[in-house]
Amino acid sequence: MNRWLKLAALGLALSGPAVVHAQQVSPPQRPPAHPYTKKHIYAEDADPKADIAAALKQAKAEHKRVIIDFGGDWCGDCQVLDIYFHESPNQEILERHFVLVHVFIGHMDQNLDLAMQYGVPIKHGVPALAVLNARGKVLYSQSTGEFRDMRYMDSKSVNEFLNRWKG
Repeated sequence: MNRWLKLAALGLALSGPAVVHAQQVSPPQRPPAHPYTKKHIYAEDADPKADIAAALKQAKAEHKRVIIDFGGDWCGDCQVLDIYFHESPNQEILERHFVLVHVFIGHMDQNLDLAMQYGVPIKHGVPALAVLNARGKVLYSQSTGEFRDMRYMDSKSVNEFLNRWKG
């Protein structure tokens, strides 16, 4: 046997049996949700009249305004608006100055009476917003579908809107 092979064999024999330490393997982590992943925003079984009444009560107690957001989970532009509402600095402005109420409009066939009550013609598209003072007076109603193409807008447009109507 070759001298080097003998030394290698002797080295292995002297080192004892090989011990393999198992590494703990963590289960694969799910990637974070893509920011445009569909999110449940508009509760189909909610009572929007009661939700608006509660929001007005809270707004009066906290000296805030109410934003009513008419839309549906199926609406991509509504999903983008919700993302922009939750980006900084919009989220901080929203929390400090507003109470937000989401009103489900079905497939343009539910709660349309509420949209009309607040001067928001859903026929121009969603998301559609109204801003009320704490007494329920309409300060702004989105009458021409200004946010219906939210996917082509940026977060800054939401920021400008919030700053304009925060009071």
